[in-house]
Amino acid sequence: MKKRHLTASIALAATAALALAGCASGGDGGTGSGSDGGDDTASGDKGTITLGFLPSWTDGLSTAYLLQNQLEKIGYDVEMKTLTEAGPLYTGLARGDVDIYPSAWPELTHKSYMDEYGDKIEDLGSYYANAKLTIAVPEYSKLNSIEDLKGKGADYDGKIIGIEPGAGLTKQTQESMIPAYGLEGEYELVTSSTPAMLTELDKAIKAQKDIVVTLWRPFWANDAYNVKDLKDPKGAMGEPEGLHFLGTKGFSEKYPEAAELIAGIKLDDAQYGELEDLVVNEYGEGKESEAVTEWVKNNPDAFETEVD
Repeated sequence: MKKRHLTASIALAATAALALAGCASGGDGGTGSGSDGGDDTASGDKGTITLGFLPSWTDGLSTAYLLQNQLEKIGYDVEMKTLTEAGPLYTGLARGDVDIYPSAWPELTHKSYMDEYGDKIEDLGSYYANAKLTIAVPEYSKLNSIEDLKGKGADYDGKIIGIEPGAGLTKQTQESMIPAYGLEGEYELVTSSTPAMLTELDKAIKAQKDIVVTLWRPFWANDAYNVKDLKDPKGAMGEPEGLHFLGTKGFSEKYPEAAELIAGIKLDDAQYGELEDLVVNEYGEGKESEAVTEWVKNNPDAFETEVD
């Protein structure tokens, strides 16, 4: 892969007053960053970039720490700002309270937010091309299609277990899928949070009970819980879409090196799967930066821009 090179200028103080352009990193716990996973620390003299993300949506969690890893290497300070709903995140992005949303679904799932705030948001590029919304059941379920749900509401207590009320997945399920398949009145979409949905899924599978949940791909839970997507012959859950890095308007003008680096991140299924698995499962909460350091060393080809 042809790579463009970004160089971080790092000032070393004390007796060795040397200006070096070299491999630097930052982040929690002295985490290495950049496509070589180096161990030096960038000065953060290029300003502070705020990343806004929802920790329960692990695509954004994973890419937030990936961007922190890379941006600190080229001299930016990175502030991690966690939220619980997509709406406030888009509002913050439009107002400039958040500089980057590191894993947005603007083509379909979050289209309503883009319709409202898009003129104040800058698209910094798509990093993954095959994201999709799903309705899923455990692998042992006899259901194979969303069409199979009709007339079986009593078997599921009339419930489809969903995630956050403000999620695009919730809107797509409620406003498109349920009416498209004539499930109004028979099923209620129960919303709360992604962790709550996964708890219900886990409990049902352990008891070998039937359950229907809203899910999406890519997402580590699809493999961890051995679920299958129900076929969607009416296309009510929408077509596959890209996952994007979004910035507040004027981001690339204010932070040109950051924008160039971000635009050069492209992940395929295997690369994305490894990133999320390392961040969420192998290392876990509190060790996300370490997970990203390992991933960066393993996946230099994910970067069209190479940090020197």
